[in-house]
Amino acid sequence: MNMLPKRFYLDNVFDSFFNENSAIMNCDIYEKDGNYHIEADIPGFKKEDLNVECSDGYLTITAEKANDSEEKDNEKNYIRRERVYGKIERRFYVGDVDSDHIKAEFKDGMLTLVVPKKEKSKNVINID
Repeated sequence: MNMLPKRFYLDNVFDSFFNENSAIMNCDIYEKDGNYHIEADIPGFKKEDLNVECSDGYLTITAEKANDSEEKDNEKNYIRRERVYGKIERRFYVGDVDSDHIKAEFKDGMLTLVVPKKEKSKNVINID
């Protein structure tokens, strides 16, 4: 009886090939009450490792951390290494938003952003 899934070995080969030293910042984005809400999973990072910028209609989330134990790692014979060091980034087009009032909270590896949209002004033209 084999306890490993049929494609276990092949999946590992492709996982290693495509994801070596990279990470994906998984995000949920929704609109509610005139705001964009962005929830980003960033496990393994601290609040100090994060940066959020909004300019020219783009919201950029960056997380970066250095490998503090790089010298000690040379003594280890890793079989698989999946934890991420370095920089990961996601960028979203949000258009014209009120960037001065963006709220951000980082708790338990999840960054939550509330991005207020600017109210569109209506140009009413009177017809004579």
